[in-house]
Amino acid sequence: MENRKIQKTGPSTLSISLPSNWVKNNNLKRGDVLSIEAAENGLKIFPNNPVDSIEPEPEYVCNADLCEEPKMLQRIIVGNYILGRDLFSITSSQRFRSEHGNEIRAVMSKLIGLGIVEETSRSITVQCSVDPRKFQLDMLLRRLSVISLTVVKEATQALVDSDPSLAKDAINREDEADRMYLLALRLLVSAQKRRQVAEEIGLKDQLHVLYFGLMLRYLEMISDYGEEIAHRTIELLNKYKDKLPAWVTERMNNLNDLSHDLILKSVNCFFNGDIKIANSMLEVLSVIESERNRIMKELPEIPHLRLILWNITRIADNGASIALIAINNALEGKNKICTKSKTKK
Repeated sequence: MENRKIQKTGPSTLSISLPSNWVKNNNLKRGDVLSIEAAENGLKIFPNNPVDSIEPEPEYVCNADLCEEPKMLQRIIVGNYILGRDLFSITSSQRFRSEHGNEIRAVMSKLIGLGIVEETSRSITVQCSVDPRKFQLDMLLRRLSVISLTVVKEATQALVDSDPSLAKDAINREDEADRMYLLALRLLVSAQKRRQVAEEIGLKDQLHVLYFGLMLRYLEMISDYGEEIAHRTIELLNKYKDKLPAWVTERMNNLNDLSHDLILKSVNCFFNGDIKIANSMLEVLSVIESERNRIMKELPEIPHLRLILWNITRIADNGASIALIAINNALEGKNKICTKSKTKK
């Protein structure tokens, strides 16, 4: 942040100079028009012809020969996708190694809108057809919350019903959560780069970029914990199905229902600004943790049970983190609990 003095340039005109680097980066010159937007804590100044809207996006090239570690190339592709790069190539000095080819094709299914447009034995060019302006970030977040909660519900229900196929469904559904999460991250990065994109996908305030980013991460972690429960359930049912007491699955299912309710209401509170309900969800977490401790003491010595129970608590913990974000977000807007004091003149 820079401090600049206000200068008087006329009988009733006040002005400030613009930072030279900002002027240069936006290709501004004398006579150009700027947009000024009044914000709660000051003014926002934007160029009418932002540089990112007139300069073509460069094409990036990834050298696969330098990606020697397992899954490194896959992570490089995901990184380019999240950074909003529409066109990039993967090249090799010789024919692609089989593991590189497998990594490239494996990751393509996880990235919405990404496809191969040109391919040789030494080069693959991929392009993303996603237009970020056609998405609303709040809808993507709600969709991710539904998918993540479904993963957890199916995984836990598989334990209750002794149904490994239901656990496998949860594992497959987690891939859909990953795709939604990565797409939403791509939109957030695009919103940070271009103000117009931020407005079109529903981000009115830069602070929301942080809030949405955190919530997306918490929801993605919830789906990861659900997948872990599903894997543990399959292993447990394979060897210890007949040794599992009914009271265990019943109490763990009840605990999961509490976690499900905590997450669902916390997400809703983020959008409707209900501070009281969000706060009550934080109290629900204490109830869940207390019940977990009681169950933990009574659990029979069956492998995977304690890890499943612990994952349910971690899911609830992420829901509580969303509730905290909901409270902070509500405090940013108008609310009856916390208001500006009226200064005396």
